[in-house]
Amino acid sequence: METPTWIDVQSDEHFMQLALREARKALAAQEVPIGAVIVKEGQVIARAWNQVETLKDATAHAEMLSLTAAQSALGDWRLDGCTLYVTKEPCPMCAGAIVHCRPSRVVFGCSDPKAGAAGGWINLLQSNPPLNHACEIKSGVLSEECLFLIQSFFREAREKKKTNLPREYRFEE
Repeated sequence: METPTWIDVQSDEHFMQLALREARKALAAQEVPIGAVIVKEGQVIARAWNQVETLKDATAHAEMLSLTAAQSALGDWRLDGCTLYVTKEPCPMCAGAIVHCRPSRVVFGCSDPKAGAAGGWINLLQSNPPLNHACEIKSGVLSEECLFLIQSFFREAREKKKTNLPREYRFEE
């Protein structure tokens, strides 16, 4: 008899799957496919996906929207004891907001070596003594799936851009 496969609904992988679900909503809306969920005591209290183009708001990153929703859910701007799950390493803007909201942990999928602010280009979540908070960081959770979504989005965007160029500017093989 085969041993049953159980899903650990309290695992980082489980919650990252939920963040990936949010990222797919962004993809369906033609947004950069990044999703986030915030968990407290094993319960999802907020979820969001990138909505920069939808809302015409450069600050409408999945992390920012989920932080706002979590604060509303808790009735407090402090997110002590919470974990933020996000499919891509937070940028400096989001990392700054994360520090100020004070979640205990940040778990992300794929790294962003060029613009990441949780260990990629800089680590604003841990390495700045003047800041009032440091978060525990866990990276690489379901990183291949997270990276695949983002790479697919930008690959398709480049292809669309090529086909929308006037004929005289197109490179034909």
